[in-house]
Amino acid sequence: MGNQAITELIADLAALPAPPNTINMYAWDAADDEQRQGNAIRRANLALALQLAYQRGPDLVLIGEAPGYNGARRTGVPFTSEQILLDGIEPLGQFGTARGFQRATSDGRISREPTATIVYRELAALNRFAVGWNAFPLHPHQPGKPQSNRTPRSSELALGLPLLARACALFAGCPVVAMGRIASQALAQLGIVHTAVRHPAQGGARQFAEGLRYVCEQLGHRSGSKA
Repeated sequence: MGNQAITELIADLAALPAPPNTINMYAWDAADDEQRQGNAIRRANLALALQLAYQRGPDLVLIGEAPGYNGARRTGVPFTSEQILLDGIEPLGQFGTARGFQRATSDGRISREPTATIVYRELAALNRFAVGWNAFPLHPHQPGKPQSNRTPRSSELALGLPLLARACALFAGCPVVAMGRIASQALAQLGIVHTAVRHPAQGGARQFAEGLRYVCEQLGHRSGSKA
């Protein structure tokens, strides 16, 4: 059931029409063979991340705003840079080439991304295995500047809602954490119970870490009270 739902989710994501000034980095169609191959690898990376999380059972479902140009835009997996995806997060047993994750780009560099670094630094410190998704799953960029980020528009967020609902449904019963106001609003529109924490970007790293730590402490208390 899980693998079939993941396969169908990614197929629908790949078929999602990209609005102006956005990039569907999973799309079936591409400008050339190199891009087509990169998109296929990103689909495979995302499928693997979801399948491994489904098999393990994640501690958290972490929902962000949208992919960044140095993060999931290149890797296909929310909250990962290429450095994180390829090297892995060994305290968590997550990602890494040894688990089958692959580089999807061919421009000669390995990306690092501040938000991804902060997210997995804190998750590793708390020993929490999270699976990620974004309110808008495509990459929104400034007009004419694909190597940039911007806030997704309300129409773009609406486009992502059905896929967000399906991604959360894969891990029903798992605590959901929204990273920032936009992610929280999208989850609220779907009626998905969640906790919101500060997004780590733009000086929010300390507040994000404190919020995530508090969420994990509360979850620990709840699980302890059931024992």
